[in-house]
This record gives sequence, structure tokens and C-alpha cells, in this order.
Amino acid sequence: MISNWLKQLAAYSPRAGLAVAVLAAGTSAGFAQEKECENPDALRFSMIPTEETTQELELYQPVVEYLSEMTGKDIEFYLPTSYASVIEAMLGGWVDIGVHGPYSYVIAREKDPTLEVFATYAKHAGHFQLEGAGYQAILVTHTSSGLTSIEDLKGTLLGLTDPASTSGNLLPRVAFVKEIGSSLEDYFSKVVYTGSHDLSAIAVKEGKVDAAFVATHRIDNVIDRGLATFDEYNVLWTSPVIPQDPFVVRGALCDDLKAKIAETFLSLHEIEKGRTFLGNVNAVRFVAMEDADYDIIRDLKKAKDARSGN
Repeated sequence: MISNWLKQLAAYSPRAGLAVAVLAAGTSAGFAQEKECENPDALRFSMIPTEETTQELELYQPVVEYLSEMTGKDIEFYLPTSYASVIEAMLGGWVDIGVHGPYSYVIAREKDPTLEVFATYAKHAGHFQLEGAGYQAILVTHTSSGLTSIEDLKGTLLGLTDPASTSGNLLPRVAFVKEIGSSLEDYFSKVVYTGSHDLSAIAVKEGKVDAAFVATHRIDNVIDRGLATFDEYNVLWTSPVIPQDPFVVRGALCDDLKAKIAETFLSLHEIEKGRTFLGNVNAVRFVAMEDADYDIIRDLKKAKDARSGN
């Protein structure tokens, strides 16, 4: 069976996607949830941190307004400090709607199988980003560095993003190591975590690291904000395509509320302020997602855990 998110790479079906998400929103928690579900007065929303988190809060204002209209709830933002803090906030019931990385979502769902992914965004093609609901990890160096091949990187300083990042840690440690035949720590002189894709891209530009793994859509953000230019980066390695960041709800929420949350995002492209938001984040629309769409990430995680002996 072809994974749902792969189909989204080529075509977007708004009505079908909306129907799937609305129908799927309440399936995992079962009948017991209908009797004991949560219907809070306010919904807390959080996302994995980026260099532009404050800017993203402004960009998300149309979404917040529409979500409030659709659910009848006040919407509050929780500002995280790391990928792990978004996970813990959802597991603790502090956050109701979370934007995770694919890897951090898989980690979170292992701890709480009631978490439900309902959507992700399909991106416009960008500087490095492909059009659709997938993205890639790329290994970049600065064009002035003289580092133009993987062999040139032996013994240099490498920047990763966050231990729970898919493209900034998982893919480098599973897919890229096949290219070099050793661990990252053995190949590079030192491996550091920068905290975000934006900071990794900027660290390469400023010479603070020799190379870094970044997500294609995140480095595009850095370029679009004028913090770097496309021609400042060499791309030395590109990963397979993986599904975009999952939008996730807590399973304890009432089914009708989860359905309204899913409908909000999946119908954003139908309203003017929603289209404004989508344009600001270089997206075409939101598309329906389900847990099985992230099995590719689970396979990568299993390979990483097996290699590290976990």
C-alpha cells in the first residue's frame, strides 16, 4: 500500500483529505474516551523551536484566530526550549496541539500511543525544498571553505541540530554513516548540537562549524529571511525524501474537538487569512496524515538504536 504522505507529493485533494482526517481524528482512543474525554476552555499550542519561533508566532496569528473560531476555544502558545520540551509538554497534558519533527513524534508516540497525528503541510518548491509533503536532510558547507566533498570533511567540525531531530541527527546517524563507513564521532574531529536548523545554517555561514546537516525547508527559511544566500552553500549529501513535520493532538481530547482542530488546518487554504498564512510559510495547503505515514521514521530509529546498542 502506498503511504498517504507519498501520494501528497504529487497531488493534493482537499475534500478527500479533509474527510480522512475528520473520520480518523477519533478512532484510536476508543469508546471509553467518549465518556471520559477532555474538553478544556483553552487549547495550548506548541511547536519545535527554531531561530524564528517568535516570528512564527506572528505568522500563526491567522491560524490561531481561525482555530478559535472553529473550536470556540481560547488558544494559548507554549514556547519550548527544545524538541524534548514539546514532547514532555504533550505527555504531561500541558500542550494539546503540537508541531513535532517526524523523529520527535515517533519518540513521543512510543511514550503515549494515544497521541494522534492529523496533518502536515505541503510546501511550495524553494531554494532547496522540493514541492510537496516531504523534505530532505542536506549536508552543507560554505562555498568559501574549500570543503567540496565528503572526503574533505574528515577531521572537521560538524554541526547537528538536536538529539530528537530527524534531518539534523537521525538521518545523519543512520543514512549518512553508510557513506563514510564509521560513526560521525570517528569521522569528524568534533560533533556539536546547535539547537536549531536555522542556527546550524548560520553557523556554517559564519564559520563556527565546517559543515552541518539541515532540513531543506529550514535552510530555505534562513535564505528567505536574508540571513544567507543560496550561492553561499555547497551541498555534499542529500537524504531520501521523508514526511514533513506532523501536527499532533492529544488523544484525551473529545472526538468532536479533535475533528474541529483537524478541519481547521485542512481547510485553511479555503479562506483568505489561511491562504495568507500558507503563503508566509511557503506552503500550498495542509494535507491529512496518519500514524503509519511515519513508519519510515520508525525504521530509521530502529536502525539507529540497533547500531548504538539501545
